[in-house]
Amino acid sequence: MSLRLLKTTSLAALLLGALAVFVLGGNSDAAAPAASAVGSSACGPLQYGGKGDPEALVVSDLPLQGDSKQRSLQMNDAIRLVLEGANWQAGGVKVGFQACDDSNAKTGLWTKAQCQANAKAYAANPSVLGVIGTYNSGCAEVMIPILSQAPGGGVAMVSPGNTLMCLTHSSPSCGKGEPKSLYPGRRNYARVVPNDAYQGAGLASFARKRGVKDAYVLYAGKDPTSLGQAKTFRGAARKLGIHVVGFKAWNVNASSYRGLMGMVADTAPDAVLLAGLTESNGARLIKDKVAVLGPNSGVELLAPDGFAQQSTIDLAGKASKGMFASVPGQVPQNLTGPGAKLVGELEKDLGGPVELYAPYAGQAASVVLDAIGKGRDRTGTIDAVRSTSVRNGITGSFEILPSGDPSVGPITVSVARKTFVPFQVVEPGPSLVKAARHG
Repeated sequence: MSLRLLKTTSLAALLLGALAVFVLGGNSDAAAPAASAVGSSACGPLQYGGKGDPEALVVSDLPLQGDSKQRSLQMNDAIRLVLEGANWQAGGVKVGFQACDDSNAKTGLWTKAQCQANAKAYAANPSVLGVIGTYNSGCAEVMIPILSQAPGGGVAMVSPGNTLMCLTHSSPSCGKGEPKSLYPGRRNYARVVPNDAYQGAGLASFARKRGVKDAYVLYAGKDPTSLGQAKTFRGAARKLGIHVVGFKAWNVNASSYRGLMGMVADTAPDAVLLAGLTESNGARLIKDKVAVLGPNSGVELLAPDGFAQQSTIDLAGKASKGMFASVPGQVPQNLTGPGAKLVGELEKDLGGPVELYAPYAGQAASVVLDAIGKGRDRTGTIDAVRSTSVRNGITGSFEILPSGDPSVGPITVSVARKTFVPFQVVEPGPSLVKAARHG
């Protein structure tokens, strides 16, 4: 029986019954012991559309509440499409899927406690051979060490959205001995998107080509990922001769940013960079930027991928018009071959635009399935992920480098209209990426 894609409806529908028909049942004829579901309230039912019972399990770990919900649900849709296309198998191993939530119901943001609890649940369940996630890099920092030393040699983790450089590369901006300190066991982590050094370099290069000479950098307070993105832009901007006239955190709980934007206006910048998330009171920040500094056609508004989602436009309204947001890699509209096919299937099922990270979730799922087929167990799956070579995949051709990063790093800058529309693809050179890395 084939599992059909879920519409992006409520989390309650996802968790309480839309897929109840696919919860595991017994099958005495299975060639191997049936996989057991992760027993956590953060996870939906075990899904499987193949014959018999699944013998292994992959889980996704994404924020399924708040402003990121629709994006995450689309990412899960893409994962299911890849599993369905593979007939729910990986090299003959029958593979089931669970979608798990790492967010807080009140804020919609990931929490350290939930990420820890999820990782411990995955590690303790021997059926789990791979984790597709996380989206938020801070959550990945929490989960990687737990999964690195999980019983059976660790659990492979492949992210479709993490961009924090320190997960894979050392930098003066990294703390706590990262990335080495994140791997007390196996080096178990990889990602299919370029890290923030590429994104910072790409945004700075884009800004310079737009004629920006003076830029003010704002970042979401108390969020290390946002600070990291701000630093990588600053490092690349300086190398390109852009004067960084200010570098300041915003209070994510503030009711107004007009005073802050007044301080920004005093420096007379050509552009303002917002390093953070839409969920970090981003819509209020955008509205107050426009109210104080004018439309984005004048003082340009730039942001990395945390703002590159439809909810930014929906929440900020007309104030978002003309802002530029980058995303690591290619946007759905620019994909070809298998990527274009997946996007077409998602569009048909969803009846609307495909979010930027959905194809990358599909690519991460494809990497994990291929690794399970080659590795068969936890240790073997990690080894196979780390030796991944993709040709004409969903997001193109690339290899997983020893660091865990993909071997290619295009950055797509989109402009906000009714939706985010692709504007320019930037491929920063190695020297600019190095400058970004050193912030």
